[in-house]
Amino acid sequence: MGHSVKATQARLQVLLAALLFSTGGAGIKAAAFSGVQVSALRSGIAAIVLAVVFRGQLNMSWPVLRVGVVYGATLTLFVLSTKLTTAANAIFLQATAPLYLQILSPMLLGERFTKRDILYLAGIAVGLAFCVAGRPPATTTAPNPTLGNLLGVLCSMVWALTLLGLRHLERDARRQGSAMAAVVAGNALASLVALPFAWPLPMASVLEWATIGYLGTFQIALAYVFLTRAVRRLPAFEVSLLLLLEPVLNPAWTWAIRGEHPGTWTIMGGAVIIAVTAIKSLYETYEDRTVRAIV
Repeated sequence: MGHSVKATQARLQVLLAALLFSTGGAGIKAAAFSGVQVSALRSGIAAIVLAVVFRGQLNMSWPVLRVGVVYGATLTLFVLSTKLTTAANAIFLQATAPLYLQILSPMLLGERFTKRDILYLAGIAVGLAFCVAGRPPATTTAPNPTLGNLLGVLCSMVWALTLLGLRHLERDARRQGSAMAAVVAGNALASLVALPFAWPLPMASVLEWATIGYLGTFQIALAYVFLTRAVRRLPAFEVSLLLLLEPVLNPAWTWAIRGEHPGTWTIMGGAVIIAVTAIKSLYETYEDRTVRAIV
């Protein structure tokens, strides 16, 4: 019974993390800052906030640093991709991570997939196909969609590796709590790599600076507090599915705040993906309750 309740709480934490993650597209589009500047400042603030909150609890090691390097690459690629293409394209390309997880998880983590998981994955693939069916022209908020899409594909690959790495760290009882150390390391590395290319900083408005502060403190730091607490109790594949709430909401926030319309195909794809994600979450919750009733 305790396991079922904790698993349900973990799923809720992943969904809260996805909600915070989803605001990233609109924030990253802040016009005063370049992609490199957003990456340096956002990750730097997140690293400082998390290091202060978890001071004395961060156990650095070579496995943690290796995951941190991969995560740092994810952070950087996502910001650059979002700056160059539409927020919808960037986030939905990143959302192809389950495709790579399907191949890598059995080999690296020994986690098996059922036929039901394949059906969920097929539903996601249909939604993603709708989302990338239309290719918007270059605009003020998406100046180079082709390059941005390429970076988005690379981002999805390293994001899959990040989820696998975090799951591996938290699944090992000797390293529990190391996932947060990896998050701090990844943000610090992403910031340090970008800082030399971020100068000089722009003359931005108070609102734009507040946006950067929000991205580091809430959109990354608080979101990863939720995510790292959840990954120790859920398989990497399920985490990646629940996190697909992020690409559904991300374009909506960007359209509402920045006026970047995601397009009809993206809206259709988002509807499919959120339906599949909801079915997955509800089924797993129902299955847990059934097991609890039997026990």
